[in-house]
Amino acid sequence: MACGDGEVRGLISRNQRLRKLGLRARRPGSVAVALLSRMTSADTGSREQTATRLVFFVVGFGMSAWAPLVPYAQARSGIGAYGLGVLLLCLGAGSIVTMSLAGALAARFGCRRVIIASTVPLCVSLPLLAVLVHPAALAGALLMFGGALGSLDVTMNIQAIIVERASGRAMMSGFHGLFSVGGIAGAASVALALGIGASPLVATLGVVAIIVAVIALAQPHLLAYGSQSDAPGFAMPRGIVLFIGALCFVAFLAEGAMLDWSAVFLTSVSGMATAYAGLGYAAFSATMTIGRLTGDGVVARFGGPAVVVLGGLCAALGFALATFAMSWPLVLLGFGLIGAGCANIVPVLYTSVGRQSAMPEHAAVSAVTTLGYAGILVGPALIGFIAQGASLSAAFLLLMLLQLCVAVSGWLLRDARLTSCRRH
Repeated sequence: MACGDGEVRGLISRNQRLRKLGLRARRPGSVAVALLSRMTSADTGSREQTATRLVFFVVGFGMSAWAPLVPYAQARSGIGAYGLGVLLLCLGAGSIVTMSLAGALAARFGCRRVIIASTVPLCVSLPLLAVLVHPAALAGALLMFGGALGSLDVTMNIQAIIVERASGRAMMSGFHGLFSVGGIAGAASVALALGIGASPLVATLGVVAIIVAVIALAQPHLLAYGSQSDAPGFAMPRGIVLFIGALCFVAFLAEGAMLDWSAVFLTSVSGMATAYAGLGYAAFSATMTIGRLTGDGVVARFGGPAVVVLGGLCAALGFALATFAMSWPLVLLGFGLIGAGCANIVPVLYTSVGRQSAMPEHAAVSAVTTLGYAGILVGPALIGFIAQGASLSAAFLLLMLLQLCVAVSGWLLRDARLTSCRRH
């Protein structure tokens, strides 16, 4: 049953009595969360759910808009491959810094304010990335761009956890599916604009206009709070949170491998023509997007731990097929299996963060997101090191073993969920 006006007045009057006694009253955000947690799935606001989906779409859309701009930025600045690699590290560094802080900010100011505030540097940095020439200026813009994305990533997942929990049903895979759809739409729209003759600046201004419009549509229904806990916002990951973060690291490691090494694998190992090597990441992205958009029903039917087990096995099979296949069509099939297997692992892990009680929710989301993103940053370099010392096939076999570890850990996640479930 939804909370009525009498219950709202009762909670407010209780706070007033506590203040008179000199005791600490519950913060307004905590009262709001308490009310939200008592709602049934019928009353939990489809508007809040839609707003969450829109934010996931916008973050994927804005992040991927940078990809088609990379060759233009490199040509304007006149830097080589090494210089470009250093510049791209600035994007990751900005994200890592804000990821560690965003949970505390969301707990203090609410998801809505942090999302809106983080959208501003996102919209400012994109046009700058389209026109800046000096490498140092580009580095600053990439720090701003990465910082905005890192803050948005953490805060939208905090909002998603609260909204999903209040709805009483699996929704996380669908949220992350909209991120994937946004990624495809962002890269495709900028590439199309550039292809028909638009300048990078005009293309990015179009992206900014879409971002502003979508956020304006979503903002009235974004959550004005961001935590059920009054605990400090930043904390080192521990216990089940460290375990979940490690699984996220491995899952994102696979995503980073597909992003940076799938084309190289197809050309150098499988003998595919360079012009078609992008099909590898396309196969991975397509199955991942489809898997996430249909994943809520799968999670509801089989349960999160089973999805992690099956997903890890499917991804491991994909890496094995890609490594041992004798023809590139089978390699593409392997990449598709990797995408399908990885699709719902991360969404299930974020749902588990919302159920644990070892750490405050907002701090746990920051920690897990940071550890996961480290997999994308460290993964490509680690694979390159192994490929240099042994072979790219050996690196893919290591990724296969890591995915098998994820599958085994799915059962441990089930036990951890039963013992670390939040008390209401």
